[in-house]
Amino acid sequence: MGSSKKKIILDCDLMKYPHSGLYHYCLNLGTSVQSLLEQKDEARIAFYVPPAEARSFGPDSRHIVEKKSIWNFFNPFLRSCTIWHAPFQSGRILPDKKKYPGIKILLTIHDLNPLHEGKPPEEQRKSLAHTQSLIDKSDALVCISEFCKGDVLANCKVGNKPVYVVHNGTHKVHTPQLTVNSYQPARPFLFGMGYVNTKKNYHVLLPLLKNEGIELVIAGRLDEPDYIEKIKQQALKMGVSDRLHILGPVTEGEKSWYFKNCLAFVHPSLAEGFGAPVVEVMQFGKPLFLSARTSLPEIGGDAAFYFSSFNEEHIQQVFHDGMIIFEKEKIADRVRKRGMEFDWEEKAKQYLEVYQSLY
Repeated sequence: MGSSKKKIILDCDLMKYPHSGLYHYCLNLGTSVQSLLEQKDEARIAFYVPPAEARSFGPDSRHIVEKKSIWNFFNPFLRSCTIWHAPFQSGRILPDKKKYPGIKILLTIHDLNPLHEGKPPEEQRKSLAHTQSLIDKSDALVCISEFCKGDVLANCKVGNKPVYVVHNGTHKVHTPQLTVNSYQPARPFLFGMGYVNTKKNYHVLLPLLKNEGIELVIAGRLDEPDYIEKIKQQALKMGVSDRLHILGPVTEGEKSWYFKNCLAFVHPSLAEGFGAPVVEVMQFGKPLFLSARTSLPEIGGDAAFYFSSFNEEHIQQVFHDGMIIFEKEKIADRVRKRGMEFDWEEKAKQYLEVYQSLY
């Protein structure tokens, strides 16, 4: 990077988890900001990446391949760094400002979800304390939703540090394509996407399978084996286990196919800082059924239907009524229009304004 230009480093350490929303957050934000900066002459961006992602941002990009064993001893790339962007509140890597006093640190906070998931008090305390420690070392904060900002202001000490809200953009999905090994539903199906764990709350959807004409397909990292077994046992007791399909991680092409072909997208999560799959599926104009918790009403707006409780009768009634309203009022275009509001190019411009405020 040229010596006269400001130097931004985006910490992409979390791209070591390729099937995660944080992977796509780093990839899309970095790609969009880099494209924007190529049109200007004020700054350059580099990417601190795990070895497997050493060329992810293009052959002409600057990739700094992480070597954590020497992080505390030798990191010459920090000498000319203007801004270090830490992209997640549970990160571990921040420059030592005593060694590098010229660096400004921008921290993006996605959520304080442990406060909303029913976690034990001690686990909540430790999570909040770690986030607070990063806030204390940062010069400015970005929250990815207004809900998240409110949570941070209510539960953390930010002092006089500026707190911005920049929504995530829409991850551009791949061409829909199943492989010879993909699961292809035999009936109309509901689709859920995300880490399969207690927080995602998928088990509350099982009463919808009392309609024998539909299946429930869930894709994403199998995060909590005990919870997955709980869902399967509950489905078995209800006599619907033959129409519950928990797939685990899927390819981008498979995910797109399920988005495109599902009867509806379902996301009854207990806690989200944003809800990336909700925005991704909007491109397909599908009925959206979300929980009314945390950030989801902010992201779904009037383009989604909401579960305000999780009892069986309510879940069934919201779904039944929502599907009728969706067809009657032709809501598909509203869903697509809502999705267009989450554009990474526009979000990159907002991030660039935040960077500029720190120069």
